[in-house]
Amino acid sequence: MSDPVDLASDQLAPQDEEALAEEAQVQKCLRDAEELKQEGNEHFRAKRWNEALAAYRSGLGRLPKRRLLETEKGKGKEREADDTDDEEDEGAGREDGGAMGSKEKGKEKAEESVQTPSLEAELECARARAIMNANAGACYVKLEEWTEAVSACSEALKDDPTYVKALQRRASANEKIGSWSSLSSAQEDYNTLLTILPSDSPHTADIKRSLASLKPRLEAAQKAETAEMLDKLKGLGNNILGRFGLSTDNFQFTPNGEGGYSMNFAR
Repeated sequence: MSDPVDLASDQLAPQDEEALAEEAQVQKCLRDAEELKQEGNEHFRAKRWNEALAAYRSGLGRLPKRRLLETEKGKGKEREADDTDDEEDEGAGREDGGAMGSKEKGKEKAEESVQTPSLEAELECARARAIMNANAGACYVKLEEWTEAVSACSEALKDDPTYVKALQRRASANEKIGSWSSLSSAQEDYNTLLTILPSDSPHTADIKRSLASLKPRLEAAQKAETAEMLDKLKGLGNNILGRFGLSTDNFQFTPNGEGGYSMNFAR
């Protein structure tokens, strides 16, 4: 008697068929996004910054969103990719990049994939998101929209925390913003770059010069913003104390030698 034929051996389980279908859809999303990235690169090379930005945003709209860690759901924190490639790209270059603007809804929202890719595909998606977000950052830099450049590069770094060009662009944009917090962030990014770049990198000397020039700017920004804050607090205090015939000039603060201040009241 011959062995019975296993009719199920040539068939996929329903869950396997579903997984293959989802994987195929993710691959299609990646191909669509790549086409839009190349379109954006062409615009970027031709110095059509707004058109390049629109292409990168559309490409981002084709890709699956970054998934949350189970322990982070409900906290609003996004998963960081563990293994993305940082090869140079053409066009906007990795002059590459593109963050999804909060105003870009409608069509792009409808195009977003809701599929859950495999780990390998997810890493591909993470790299694609990082490149287009960084490309968008490059466009914003060209357009001198510094806050948007920082936001775009920050999105890229969520998928690839060691993406050199995203760190460089974010630091440069934060320098242009020039606030105390922005300059502090730029300093942090430059220090990060020094830890991840090889010692013989041609960028190292420029980064060290940028760090050296940041120090006096940071101190000046800190003093200016602290003085502005104290002036506002003084104005508020005078508004309240004035009802009692007093002003903040009646209160003197002197260092106590222990890192704090002592307050004295004087008529």
